[in-house]
Amino acid sequence: MQTEARVGVVVEGGQRALNSGHGGVAVDGTARQLAQQQKSLHQQSQIGTIPQLLAGGIAGALSKTCTAPLARLTILFQVQGMHSDVATLTKASIWQEASRIIGEEGFRAFWKGNLVTIAHRLPYSSVSFYAYERYKNILYLVPGLESHRRNTSADLGVHFVAGGLAGLTAASATYPLDLVRTRLAAQTKLIYYRGIGHALQTIVREEGIWGLYKGLGATLLGVGPSIAINFSVYETLRSSWQSQRPNDSTVLVSLTCGSLSGIASSTATFPLDLVRRRMQLEGAGGRARVYTTGLFGTFST
Repeated sequence: MQTEARVGVVVEGGQRALNSGHGGVAVDGTARQLAQQQKSLHQQSQIGTIPQLLAGGIAGALSKTCTAPLARLTILFQVQGMHSDVATLTKASIWQEASRIIGEEGFRAFWKGNLVTIAHRLPYSSVSFYAYERYKNILYLVPGLESHRRNTSADLGVHFVAGGLAGLTAASATYPLDLVRTRLAAQTKLIYYRGIGHALQTIVREEGIWGLYKGLGATLLGVGPSIAINFSVYETLRSSWQSQRPNDSTVLVSLTCGSLSGIASSTATFPLDLVRRRMQLEGAGGRARVYTTGLFGTFST
């Protein structure tokens, strides 16, 4: 937004100079200066994208590393009982399962699969960021939307749709890494996959290339509702808060509303996440399939 504002100021200033210039030399010189300024701003915006992606990727990797123990516990609880000898919890308690992991697998086992999570974040962020900008530009080319670019409702609709499409694109492009992460994290006593590369090779060899996309349907099905719930809850809470307490810190409002909207969307779409995890483990370690009736059949089971 700041870049667009700066470009607008430069263009407006250049137009005023052109209108008030006297003689062809002055006009030509001003035009060249305007072109150089616009080129410089464009280069700065392109250069600024790389630090943004790196900062987002590093921040995401750090946050995922900090919450990795809880993430692994979540996966273990989601797939418990799916196989008799893999990821079966005899004690349905977070504390008791955490104690078991420390006693049987060691403290470092809380971070099983975290390396692939970190490897997943940067490409996911990059694809999502790039796809969002491309989809947004494409949507503004739709007849009728270009004239409403400054309209708040139209802008919100475009951002919502572009965000949803970007989420679908990024999830699809990086899904194999997500599947590998689940399989590595679900391993307890029996270690079948020795790392990211070995897991990818083994899955392709034993299950085919499409084995890397098991559960993708549940993932894509959950992207739309997740974004819709997150977006709507956030906007509703923020509007209500600011109308009743307009003097509160915007940072506090954003953090609180963002956290609550994230909890709401995660809770509402959790069944899809559970189905996704179970489908990702289908055929893991050469075992027979448990769910053979597809996405909706898995829900039924």
